[in-house]
Amino acid sequence: MPTGRFIRVAAFVALANPLFLISAAHAQWTFTSLNPADAPGSLGYDVSDGQQVGTSLLSGVWRASLWSGTAESWVDLNPTGSTQSTAFAISGGQQVGEARFGGVDRASLWSGTAASWVDLSPVGATDSRAQGIGGGQQVGFARLDGILRASLWTGTAASRVDLHPTGSIGSLAYDTNGAQQVGWAAVNGTGDHRASLWSGTAASWVDLAPVGSNYSYANAIDGDQQVGVVSIGWERASLWRGTSASWVDLTPTDHPYATSEARDAFGGQQVGYAFVNDELRASLWSGSGASWVDLSAYLPADYIQSEAFGISSDGVNIYITGFGHRGGGVVEAWMLTQPVPEPETWLLMLIGAGWVARQARRPIRPAGPAGASRFGAGYAAHRIKPEDACTARLR
Repeated sequence: MPTGRFIRVAAFVALANPLFLISAAHAQWTFTSLNPADAPGSLGYDVSDGQQVGTSLLSGVWRASLWSGTAESWVDLNPTGSTQSTAFAISGGQQVGEARFGGVDRASLWSGTAASWVDLSPVGATDSRAQGIGGGQQVGFARLDGILRASLWTGTAASRVDLHPTGSIGSLAYDTNGAQQVGWAAVNGTGDHRASLWSGTAASWVDLAPVGSNYSYANAIDGDQQVGVVSIGWERASLWRGTSASWVDLTPTDHPYATSEARDAFGGQQVGYAFVNDELRASLWSGSGASWVDLSAYLPADYIQSEAFGISSDGVNIYITGFGHRGGGVVEAWMLTQPVPEPETWLLMLIGAGWVARQARRPIRPAGPAGASRFGAGYAAHRIKPEDACTARLR
């Protein structure tokens, strides 16, 4: 997740500059497979500070995984005694996720090795998970008395703060920037999930759900922007800036009935997927539906479904992580890399932007409203267990 990623001053200027966005959208990306040798599958969930996290299937066990830019750099984070684990997010040299012991999933914190594992699960929780990290905070949920409760930690199980809003029948936090947290809460006695923003306490809860929405989720936060999904007729990748009224629909303009979801944000850009032409396509936006870029065009041709989950920059390169189906049903973690443009190239990019915008996207026939029944409904979201990947979504 975004917080804790190093950005040089020059890179910050570039990220804020519209010309940078043009470059990031349309310049060539370099593909790297993160799938470890001999692993029949892997999932990539986040990227920060030159490292990536996710989970890999080895010796019949899904293992929380840490990479440093190559498949060969793979580090097994699965703690001793765990029968399954996943790392969902990374920031500041630490990773968060879950590890299963005795059939129970426990919110987990690592510092780069399996031996560094810290159990964040509070006393009395029947299960728990940490999903986001940033600014010295970890967020996720703890199930207490049968209720999913959005939770905030600062490094230990005892530090847990309950973010569960009064009157909610369930809640979960997905990400934090160290000051604010995002996720969902089911309020008003209904099961409808509402995209949510907190500032460190349950009482600070803000409802981000736009008027007329059926349900919504906020998946990530970067600075003053939050991203996720809103269902209004179909699921739409979404961007907010702190209020429900600020909601921006990121549905690709060229494909107005494409279902989509934003997973992460960094420096004015958003990543996720769009379901177009019966395919899940890893996607990049720069704040609007018209800015949509099909990242699947930069993956090997045998990737038939893909999603992007994490984005960051170190001031030298932009990094996007995700995973996708290859031929034969194999799911593999990957990373796309693109150099941050030099300042002197910006003017040329602006001049050429009109031509690029017309040429960059490959032809895709519009998907009708039936596209809402997309493959797997987002086949392996960060909300589901690895063993369920490619088959179902769990909110």
